[in-house]
Amino acid sequence: MLVVAISKTWPVEVVQAAVDAGADTLGENRVQGGQAKVPAISGDPDWHLVGHLQRNKAKVAVDLFSTIQSVDSVRLAREIGKHATNAGKEVAIHLQVNTSGEASKFGVTPDDLKTLAGDVFGIEGLNVQGLMTIAANTNDRDAVRVCFSELRQLRDKISADHPSIVDLSMGMTGDFEMAVEEGATIVRVGTAIFGQRN
Repeated sequence: MLVVAISKTWPVEVVQAAVDAGADTLGENRVQGGQAKVPAISGDPDWHLVGHLQRNKAKVAVDLFSTIQSVDSVRLAREIGKHATNAGKEVAIHLQVNTSGEASKFGVTPDDLKTLAGDVFGIEGLNVQGLMTIAANTNDRDAVRVCFSELRQLRDKISADHPSIVDLSMGMTGDFEMAVEEGATIVRVGTAIFGQRN
């Protein structure tokens, strides 16, 4: 189980204290957050981008993050792959799936995941490692659990054709225990580590 400490909005000194205390994988939801923190944090933690990425920021993202968890189109995947190849590196990616059906959330629909995976595999510079989702924004725990179980089922189906798709990045501070019960291999936890934001 990998815990990604979500450091968005927290100042460098707070994030550095978390790294000094043992946090070895950090997550930012915006490229700008990474630009401010990645060069300033010592200890060489692994950095994940967990928020939506615009194609015009792909080059900067490739420079800053080892893993981009929010790939939801082949155009974005190609852009990341191009910059990774130019930099002589390989970037780990997760395909983001909108399992909640909420219009406010990014991600490919479950029905379109197979096509996206097929289009993304083979793009130079990418290592497709898993799937990512953000659960429904609701107090209905059953609805949240369905989002997680659906992602697991999608992974189980798609890994027959794409065995490198292993990881399930799902669950945040409010629901990560349920995500783990449903098979999460990566949880993205901010508030439970850093506390409430002001």
